[in-house]
Amino acid sequence: MTTQRHEPQFCPHCATPLQLITQAEDGGDKQRLRCPACHWTHWNNPTPVLAAVIECGDRDGQLLLACNAAWTGRFFGLITGFMEAGETPEEGITREVAEETSLQVRALKLIGVYDFQRMNQLIVAYHALVEGEIRLSPELSEYKLFTPQTVRCWRAGTGFALADWLRSRGHEPQFIELPPRRS
Repeated sequence: MTTQRHEPQFCPHCATPLQLITQAEDGGDKQRLRCPACHWTHWNNPTPVLAAVIECGDRDGQLLLACNAAWTGRFFGLITGFMEAGETPEEGITREVAEETSLQVRALKLIGVYDFQRMNQLIVAYHALVEGEIRLSPELSEYKLFTPQTVRCWRAGTGFALADWLRSRGHEPQFIELPPRRS
C-alpha cells in the first residue's frame, strides 16, 4: 500500500482557489483550506488504514513481514491496506491479507489503534492467525519469516502495533532505527 497526500488547490465545486481561512467551529476557531466563494471546506480527516501482525500457524508461529515493491531499500513491515467502503475493519484486513499474500485468515484479534500523523492516517491493527501457501501479489517484492524472539520493531505507526503484540505474548520488543526520510 502506498499513498501520497496532496492538498487540493481549487474548490471541487466552483474551481475557485482555496485559501487558509479561520472560522468558528464547535471546538473554537479552526484554520482550514476553504473556498472563499462557495464556502466549501477541505476537512483533511485522517484516512483509516488496516494492518496485520501475521502469525503463520502452520509455520511454527513465525511472523510474516513483507517488503513493498514501491519502497526504496529493503524494509520489511506489516501487511497494510485501505479499508473499502461497505466493509468492516475485520473484513478489510482479511481481504488485504488474502490479496497480498494468498493466506487465509483463521482468527483475528484487535491489537490497537495507532496514529500515523506523518501520513495523516489512523491505523487499526490486528493479529491475524493464518494458514496456506504464501504467494505475494505484485505489490510486494519479498517476504521474511521471523520468530517473535528475532523480529525487530520500528518507532512509527505499525511498528508500535507489532511491539504491543509482542508484549502481549511476553516478549520485550527490540527496536531498529529507521533511516532518515528523504524529502
